Amino acid sequence: MRIGILSRKATLYSTSRLREAAEARGHEVRIVDYLRCYMNIASRRPKVILVGEELDFDAVIPRIGASHTFYGSAVVRQFEMMGVFPANESQAINRSRDKLRSLQLLARDGVGLPVTGFAHSTKDVDGLMAVVGGAPLIIKLLEGTQGIGVVLTETPKAAESVISAFRQLDANILVQEFIKEAGGSDIRAFVVGGKVVASMLRQGPAGEFRSNIHRGGSAQKVKLSPEERATAVRASKILGLNVAGVDMLRSNHGPVVMEVNSSPGLEGIETSTGIDVAGKVIEFLEKSAERGKTQDRAKG
Repeated sequence: MRIGILSRKATLYSTSRLREAAEARGHEVRIVDYLRCYMNIASRRPKVILVGEELDFDAVIPRIGASHTFYGSAVVRQFEMMGVFPANESQAINRSRDKLRSLQLLARDGVGLPVTGFAHSTKDVDGLMAVVGGAPLIIKLLEGTQGIGVVLTETPKAAESVISAFRQLDANILVQEFIKEAGGSDIRAFVVGGKVVASMLRQGPAGEFRSNIHRGGSAQKVKLSPEERATAVRASKILGLNVAGVDMLRSNHGPVVMEVNSSPGLEGIETSTGIDVAGKVIEFLEKSAERGKTQDRAKG
């Protein structure tokens, strides 16, 4: 099978591991910088071109950075128009990157979430904070990644100041209840083809409520409860993702989903669990890749 990995950098751990796993299973692999691609949007003859060469694969694995979602997903969509099977479809990638839209879709289908508020005006900050149960609370930038743009405010006055500051920057924000019982830890469940193939518990350093490994957190293998496993699978399915990292907190009222990532990193999960997650992704492509099979059935 000819597999294209859409990634900005061949030396990234996740990119190199996917290439290694695919080649070990006898596939022809090429890493493509999607930002260097250009597209010919011709009637009945769509093309993706790189340095004058027309590209065509049996399947592509999108590793689209959050800051390049618009163009990266357009490249994935162009491959879809050509009948190439994507590990994750363009529509699902866009859906997952819109944090507000993701939460709305998950909430509609009854997935456990932290109580969340969203508003444009800051004239009724007290009302917005009341929606999520008051301080302490979490304030998030909609465009933030890897824990950046996430603030824990301990008091109503601090929350009011942060909300006002973000709004003066014309930034869209979410306000969420603080799950104190999580103790600065969260769970990353790695879902491939509707199954949880690996899971880890991430713990933030002392005094840090964010558990992101990029921010100094640690990770270890963890056994999920049946409810946590079902929640992760359901969340990825609702967003239409075949490959997803589902981040959850253990709350007093069960697992709550914080985010569903369409390009989850492999280093932390493979190192902490010892599981060949990259191989699981390639195995999924082997079972599922079919020319022209790119219809996204998720609603929303």
